[in-house]
Amino acid sequence: MWPDEAVIGCTGKLVVATRGPAGPGEVVVCVRGGTEAFLAWSEEPLPTGSDVLVVESHGTRQVDVVPWTNPLDELDALTDPAGDAS
Repeated sequence: MWPDEAVIGCTGKLVVATRGPAGPGEVVVCVRGGTEAFLAWSEEPLPTGSDVLVVESHGTRQVDVVPWTNPLDELDALTDPAGDAS
């Protein structure tokens, strides 16, 4: 099956932890204007609830993921609730 290139570079959240090389978890990815579930493989185990970035697609709804921290979250932490810089 052909890789699903639309999902590469998308972010998602693990709903089932990955076990590294021992086995996949499950990730819900924001793609194509909605969310879709994929089997998620990672080099090291990642816990349920982790934010991840899809780095590769293997087709058959299987993807490789890495941990992801949204860089915009750091900007939000620098502003107070009124939106003014601290």
